[in-house]
Amino acid sequence: MNHLASTLPADPTAFAARALTQNAAAMKGSLILGIAAEVRALAAQGQPICNLTVGDFDARQFPIPDALREAVKVALDGAETNYPPAEGIAALREAVAEWYARELGVKVGADWVVVASGARPVMYATYRLLLERGDTLLYCVPSWNNGYYGQLTDAHQETLETKVENDFMPTAEELVEPFTRATLFALNSPQNPTGTVIRPERLADIARALVAENVRREAEGRRPLMWMWDQVYWTLTYGGVAHAHPCALVPECAPYVITVDAISKSFAATGLRVGWAVLPPVLAERMKAFIGHVGAWAPKPEQVATAQFLRNDAAMAAFGEGFRAALAERLGVLDRGLTALGIEHLVPQGAMYLSVRFPFFGREGLDGQPMKTNEDVRRWLLHRAGLAVVPFQAFDLEADTGWFRMSVGAVSVAALEAALERLGQVIR
Repeated sequence: MNHLASTLPADPTAFAARALTQNAAAMKGSLILGIAAEVRALAAQGQPICNLTVGDFDARQFPIPDALREAVKVALDGAETNYPPAEGIAALREAVAEWYARELGVKVGADWVVVASGARPVMYATYRLLLERGDTLLYCVPSWNNGYYGQLTDAHQETLETKVENDFMPTAEELVEPFTRATLFALNSPQNPTGTVIRPERLADIARALVAENVRREAEGRRPLMWMWDQVYWTLTYGGVAHAHPCALVPECAPYVITVDAISKSFAATGLRVGWAVLPPVLAERMKAFIGHVGAWAPKPEQVATAQFLRNDAAMAAFGEGFRAALAERLGVLDRGLTALGIEHLVPQGAMYLSVRFPFFGREGLDGQPMKTNEDVRRWLLHRAGLAVVPFQAFDLEADTGWFRMSVGAVSVAALEAALERLGQVIR
């Protein structure tokens, strides 16, 4: 007789789940990934789907730069396969600093740069290094993933709901008062999900407000307010829209700004996993330690290749011109098609996204009842028009506003045109 079996919990798996901390148990999964599973299921049934949910690139339509690919191969053949330094190889950190000086007017040394396996590890490191229970994370909504990361740090979260008339970007006037409470402020431009870019003059005003807040804090003996500036889409702008860096506009803010960036979106290289943070050296040392502890360094062959590519101005320019043109073509198809259908949206400014507001509340939904929520509209679009989009609830905007994100990184022009035709038919 097995005496041990008689003493085991009735449901050992459920009992094991109780091992989770309260923080881990409260952790939410990605709403976008849940939508993606539904999209895949319908596509497997043979339904035509235009998938505008994916924040990635279809490598068949958007391959990485040839020079970058070849440099990775050469690095592999050259046995560059051992552990890299925790902060990244010197050549890459120097290349990033040089690139920022040339293109952004931000002049820092290589000791300001910490390399990791994409932008996410340095983002998470920023939250971990600067936030703990009792601190306040301030971010604007809609925006990408700040809520998930804030929850993991046990920080208090304060959100600022931005206005469509301001391109879903904040103003300094809106931030001055929340700045007095915040420990970390997060802002992304060009922005995921909205595809908009903050105007340089507004960005400069925010940077000056940050500096003024920190002058007061130093006099009061308080911790400084830090700013995580996520510019992972900065090379992707359209129609004469200009990207600017806060430290170039207001150099006095540099000690308080942590820039997050990567090759993922600039060079369609999401799978190569090379990103970095640019931050004051005294903070960079702590981030280096964090990245080393969790083993989140970028693969060495990709680091070697990226360092070479960032110094190849001709190759970067040639790739960027064609890449932006292909994205702009797809965003233009959406812009013209939605305009023809009379559907409110923002003209694309940057990244690979377009913000659209579907005016379908009150129409008959899939269940025969009037649609009342973004989720009702999302499912109706998917099942009736084969159009897969992401509601702004996935980006921490809780209200049912009718606003959605469309992403063009994984679709062809023909697929977009066919989807707009289907949408027009179901509307009519």
